[in-house]
Amino acid sequence: MGQTIYQVDAFTSRPFAGNPAAVCLLPAPAEEAWMRDVAREKNLSETAFLVRQADGFNLRWFTPTVEVELCGHATLASAHILWETGVLKPNEQARFYTLSGLLTAERCGEWIELDFPAKPEEPATPWDELVRGLDITPRYVGKSQFDFLVEADSEQTVRSLAPDFTLLKRVRARGVIVTARAESREFDFVSRFFAPGAGVDEDPVTGSAHCVLGPYWAKHLCKTEFVAYQASARGGVVKVRLVGNRVKLGGQAVTVMRGELV
Repeated sequence: MGQTIYQVDAFTSRPFAGNPAAVCLLPAPAEEAWMRDVAREKNLSETAFLVRQADGFNLRWFTPTVEVELCGHATLASAHILWETGVLKPNEQARFYTLSGLLTAERCGEWIELDFPAKPEEPATPWDELVRGLDITPRYVGKSQFDFLVEADSEQTVRSLAPDFTLLKRVRARGVIVTARAESREFDFVSRFFAPGAGVDEDPVTGSAHCVLGPYWAKHLCKTEFVAYQASARGGVVKVRLVGNRVKLGGQAVTVMRGELV
């Protein structure tokens, strides 16, 4: 019998938007080489692999080229599948043991709220490849545990970026977050995320990037709750809420495919 695999669009309420992730609920731990092969075959920004434990699930995430330490949209997709398939009851908390420690998810009506660690940035000297690769004049450049954060001068600048991914691939970081204040009242800030070094030129909606963006914009907007928009071609909405050294990430998800690996 084959392995069931799901594809979920995360941080969206409609198919073919947000960020697609593949989810495998495994009956037992799998060989890492096999998980890498599956992630490369799916060729999505992330494929998630879950194995049940006594009080939760072991969760690992792979891009087509590397394993990552923290991923929001594939965690959201995993929680969505656990509730949708009846593995968890609607009022049960989803608990995930990951390379970033214990992460949890709760259902909040039509939304799912993830509990992630905050990853605040610190001021950093911009790499030449970073500035030339984005082809903008940054208002600010910071560095978090995983990523560079660049504040642009406007939402329009963020939306119109056409990076040189060959240059950005040389930047020693998981990825590059580019952000600006939102121009509409619907959102507080916008962003885009580029990670060519991890095999993903542009990630459509990046939950983990908001673990950096939340603390950053809290300092500049003097608030702790936000509605953010990631302005990729697919686009997606992320609700962000700061609680101490944790970031609560809210999103919706929809299953678009069920299949079997034979």
